[in-house]
Amino acid sequence: MAEAKIEIKVGAFSFTGEGTEKWLSEELEKLLAKLPELVEIAPPESESTNTEAAAKAKKNGKLGTLPNFLKDKNATDNQVKKFLATAVWLHDTTGKDRLTTTEVKNALKNASQPKLTNPADCLNSNVGKGHCEKDGDSGFFVTDPGRTSLGL
Repeated sequence: MAEAKIEIKVGAFSFTGEGTEKWLSEELEKLLAKLPELVEIAPPESESTNTEAAAKAKKNGKLGTLPNFLKDKNATDNQVKKFLATAVWLHDTTGKDRLTTTEVKNALKNASQPKLTNPADCLNSNVGKGHCEKDGDSGFFVTDPGRTSLGL
């Protein structure tokens, strides 16, 4: 029988199942019946501002400040690597799925870091390496190979 896989996330609750189509369909029906209870137990993650998210990440010791993150990833001298590391830091501290080159540029400016000469070219170089992927007009995101290149 064919294998099927499903992944569902509602608020802070997530479920991943893999098995036969029949079994997975039965389990999905049970899950959907219990969903209202589960959402109350695990309420949705609140939307927080970029500042609050960055403070939370710093407090939890995940990434710390942008200057320290760039230094830890040895991304202070190479423009393309600095762009990539800043994008990863922004993804992880703000929780945003998509970023723009302006957001990367502003993050560096707000952290009192030297600016990028040409952020668009840095993005294109990272796309060419497979480290980032453009997503139409909505911006770009860092790929798993991009994270791996930084040792994450």
